[in-house]
Amino acid sequence: MKEKFLKHLEELRITPTDRLLLAISGGHDSMVMAHLFHSCSFTVSVAHVNFQLRGEDSDGDERFVQDWCSQNKIPFFCQRVETNNYAIENKLSIQMAARELRYAWFDKLREQNGFHYIATAHHLNDSIETVLINLARGTGLEGLTGIPAKSGNLFRPLLFATRADIENYAAQQEVAWREDTSNATDDYQRNFIRHHIIPGFKKLNPSFEETTQETLSKIKSEFSLLERDLDVWKKANLIHENHKIRIKKIGLNYLEGAARLWHCIKDFGFRFSVCEDIMKALHGQSGKQFLTHSHKLVIDRDFLELTPIQDNWKEVLIDYEQENGTLGPWLIEIVKASPRKPSNNLNEASVDLEKLEFPLVWRKWKAGDSFYPLGMTQRKKISDLLIDRKVSLGEKDSVTVLESGGEIVWVAGHRIDNRFRLTESTRAVITFSIRYI
Repeated sequence: MKEKFLKHLEELRITPTDRLLLAISGGHDSMVMAHLFHSCSFTVSVAHVNFQLRGEDSDGDERFVQDWCSQNKIPFFCQRVETNNYAIENKLSIQMAARELRYAWFDKLREQNGFHYIATAHHLNDSIETVLINLARGTGLEGLTGIPAKSGNLFRPLLFATRADIENYAAQQEVAWREDTSNATDDYQRNFIRHHIIPGFKKLNPSFEETTQETLSKIKSEFSLLERDLDVWKKANLIHENHKIRIKKIGLNYLEGAARLWHCIKDFGFRFSVCEDIMKALHGQSGKQFLTHSHKLVIDRDFLELTPIQDNWKEVLIDYEQENGTLGPWLIEIVKASPRKPSNNLNEASVDLEKLEFPLVWRKWKAGDSFYPLGMTQRKKISDLLIDRKVSLGEKDSVTVLESGGEIVWVAGHRIDNRFRLTESTRAVITFSIRYI
């Protein structure tokens, strides 16, 4: 066990000179991990979270880990958290609440104390259980790769070992540990899989863990190859512009389109079935929208446009002395100055200050809005201006206008109104500029 442990650490490039923080619950997995690191003379400290979910048992786990650290002269950190309250306040399951609380604290400890890595005691059976849970919930290939051995500053030094390997080592080395009574129940999905599903697989194949370990290794390798291919595809077909992402329709073919699209937009709440619907509508009429709680995807002529849904579009009043303001994803900055040559930057507009009536109104454009574009003596609908300028459907939704006395002064980012332009008689200038925040 110790030789395999050291080999695994070598593969993960973890050395005895690294300062390590071990996440220790007091159970047999984490205590075996602690014993292995200590017996191999690594520089370690221990972090224990008391989730206060099992009354005296939770307090007993805390005392047990603290005593072990004291006996072995290992620095000990402990945090008590109100897991139930946190779960209720944030509408999370107890498991997810505990996960968020412990990893947030571990990261804080690492930053404050200069630890190089955080070690958790996940093992091969944990990884297999994770795959089966993902499979039951519905997953892509990534969900079948299991728990990663190393991710950023987090690593799993026991991922090579089965639960039986760990139990045997604990017995041979007389490693003391405490039993978590909740492990004996089927209240959690992971426990149900552990007690009922995996034993069934082992009846079919007594070497189920070893076979699955080999399968996971193959899947991880194949997934790595697919990720490289996807990265190349993204570079050729994705365009990031401020707050939005544009995806070239020409890069989405029928066979692979839904899968490629899903990998691009799944983090924004889009399910694979929705990506299949998007592919079916891809070459239909432009303008069809697909929504999640946070983002909107619009099918345009040549692109799919993904933008965040803004809920702060309430019109903004701008007073005479005001220097800036925000609307949706936009920041407007305002400067008063003496007459100067207008800028060619479309996100900047200089107009005659004396022609304005304050407060100004800054809002989203709406159907029916019209103005006198610079250089014209007749009204034009903003909708027609945006069509002429070939503004995409996704972009149209975030176009704003600046009003004075009920008249549009500037279609922000596009054109000022001819009536408010600078002339030879202009004595005072006000300049507006907008940018994404």
